[in-house]
Amino acid sequence: MRKVGMTTTIPAEVVYAAGLIPVDLNNIFVTHENPQSLVEEAEVAGYPRNLCAWIKGLYSTTMQNEDIQTIIAVTQGDCSNTHALMETLEMAGVNVIPFAFPFDRDYDLLKMQIEKLMAALGTTWEKVYQAKKRMDAVRSKVHELDRLTWQGDRVRGWENHLFQVCCSDLEGDPEDFGHRVDQFLSELPAKDPINAKVRLAYIGVPPIMDDLYDYVEERGARVVFNEVQRQFSMPFAIDDIVEQYRLYSYPYGIFYRLEDISRELEKRQVDGVIHYAQSFCYRQIEDLIVRKKLKYPILTLEGDKPNKLDARTRMRLDAFLDMLR
Repeated sequence: MRKVGMTTTIPAEVVYAAGLIPVDLNNIFVTHENPQSLVEEAEVAGYPRNLCAWIKGLYSTTMQNEDIQTIIAVTQGDCSNTHALMETLEMAGVNVIPFAFPFDRDYDLLKMQIEKLMAALGTTWEKVYQAKKRMDAVRSKVHELDRLTWQGDRVRGWENHLFQVCCSDLEGDPEDFGHRVDQFLSELPAKDPINAKVRLAYIGVPPIMDDLYDYVEERGARVVFNEVQRQFSMPFAIDDIVEQYRLYSYPYGIFYRLEDISRELEKRQVDGVIHYAQSFCYRQIEDLIVRKKLKYPILTLEGDKPNKLDARTRMRLDAFLDMLR
């Protein structure tokens, strides 16, 4: 089956319904054996240094994976830099299909976008709903894993992040991914409880550094809420696929996202919030709204290139956790 790349979470049901394999390019990039080399490769090709590393990673990932000849790029609801990414990929001969989440969450506009995607890939509503049923069966298992993160003491923040972030494409094989979740859940009762007094929320895009969760746990704290990652798992028991992607908060405004965040912070009894912002991303501006609206201690972290936490960030995390204690 042909692979179709995605620049972020889109209605992957449509891709599966068309008999194709969705591939979240972000996950391929960040799990590469040397993701920094992909950033540098894009810079050699002409991408500026003062640009988000994710966009550069997506460009090089697509160029290196010759079996991905088509990508679905989100033109509204993710990142404006995606527009130029689309143009450089088109120049390289990649077939680019645009998809837009309407800013005001308009039902009819969103339905039209899904139908345009269906027409581009060649599928029907009937097949899309069959694919949704298939995906929802796996998502429900990940929802249970998320519940056990904040109501149990055996799922670590990194594990919660990893399984939920993979829900964007279900790793191209819903059944196989579902078996992996089953296996993980079956092993939980035998695990030692996580002894961490401080409960944290992580909000913002998934981190480009891969050791944040481990470092926090080494310091006696744990993440019990991953905002955007949880949204990737579509945590809404809803049959209407258009409404499902209207409820999905990530592509819409910060005020709508904060409604979801506030509910979850209270439910999960969180002590403090880590707000992650990617370097050179417009979402950094939203930090001032987050600080005004959330009545919790907040630490804002900025990440640039894919690497480990630097000494300054570690010191800031240490000071934040000491304050929370």
